[in-house]
Amino acid sequence: MPLMPDCPLAAVLADRLRGARQDLTARWLERIVARVSIDPNRVFPTQDLLNHVPLLIDGIAAFLENPADDIAADVPVVAKARELGELRYHQGFDAYQIFKEYELLGSVLFSYLARLVDDIEEPCTRSELLNCGQRLFRAVTLIQQVTTMHFLSKTNAQVREREERLRGFNRMVSHELKNRLGAIKGAHVLLNESWIDEAERVRFLRMIGENVEGIEAMLGNLLMLSRLEDRVHKHHHVRLPQAVAEVVRQLREMSRARGVLVTVAKDLPDVEVDAAVVELCLTNYISNAIKYADPEKVKRWIEVAGSVETRGDERGESLVVVVRDNGLGVPAEARDKLFQRFFRAHEETVTGVEGTGLGLSIVRETVESIGGRAWADLSTPGQSTFAFAIPSRRRSERPDDTFQLDGVPLHHPSLEMRNEG
Repeated sequence: MPLMPDCPLAAVLADRLRGARQDLTARWLERIVARVSIDPNRVFPTQDLLNHVPLLIDGIAAFLENPADDIAADVPVVAKARELGELRYHQGFDAYQIFKEYELLGSVLFSYLARLVDDIEEPCTRSELLNCGQRLFRAVTLIQQVTTMHFLSKTNAQVREREERLRGFNRMVSHELKNRLGAIKGAHVLLNESWIDEAERVRFLRMIGENVEGIEAMLGNLLMLSRLEDRVHKHHHVRLPQAVAEVVRQLREMSRARGVLVTVAKDLPDVEVDAAVVELCLTNYISNAIKYADPEKVKRWIEVAGSVETRGDERGESLVVVVRDNGLGVPAEARDKLFQRFFRAHEETVTGVEGTGLGLSIVRETVESIGGRAWADLSTPGQSTFAFAIPSRRRSERPDDTFQLDGVPLHHPSLEMRNEG
């Protein structure tokens, strides 16, 4: 059935959409808030992003009025749809949630037009009315495709990057295991030789023990990674203070044995975090600080703090978690290699501390996989600071937050829920 751009009803419906775009935006927002697992303040975290929606509705109205104006060629509309895909990628949406988001938009627009069409006096045949519905459906679908395709391109690139990191990680682990097993095998063979004296025998036994402990530590890290992957898939979220308290509890005996006092800032942000990611990162940071506490200092301490910072772009805010200590520090020549796999800054200078050099690299790769970063600040004499920043998924409700659309306030998340589309 051909589309007829001169349908008088289509022009009237398009004008009504443009005139009601503020109300329609509010309805779409409240429908998303009711169905998508994300804090209301993060759906459109900036005023600029909230103002994308009327532009999308304007594009839909133009296509409804005249399908000869291909919405896929409307550069501003396409650009805003791509930006929405970028935002949803960084917010951790999945493809289903994006499809649902546009399904809700289509439902809001269809319901609105269905309520007013009977009161429009313009002459219209049944075929013209069906054409109008088809145009509206196609416009929403085309915008949805742009958003989804951009989202999927970002997701696919992330998957490829993760796969490459995993292959490199597997190569490094295999190499390290091979070296350690070779050392154990060689020492075992030499222990059976009759010519070695007692001192050599003790040295070979120590070599076997150190390599066994190294393999055990490496397997522990691998087990931690497998648990992390499993828990990330299950999306287990807790409040940040709860996650920090759990890590401190798990490391309590270790810190007592080393005489290290671990304190937690009272003003930790009350934000929701992925328990697996945050606990893994903090466990590595705090356990390292305990291991490398300075035995010469009377007071040995570790402080855990956090803050929420604006990232300066459409991706909203970052949660920054910081672990400070007054331990041995890091030699200047080792600082550039801290987060490299299998690198141990104190391997040659500190004895009695076993490890594989995987902990910090695991932290960095974990936070980078979800759009964050990890780093160390060693510029303060006598103090080491290790930190990581991850996207802040949810903040406590802030009732004073007010968004504006065309100069008119939209109070959300306290939007009144409605039963209509």
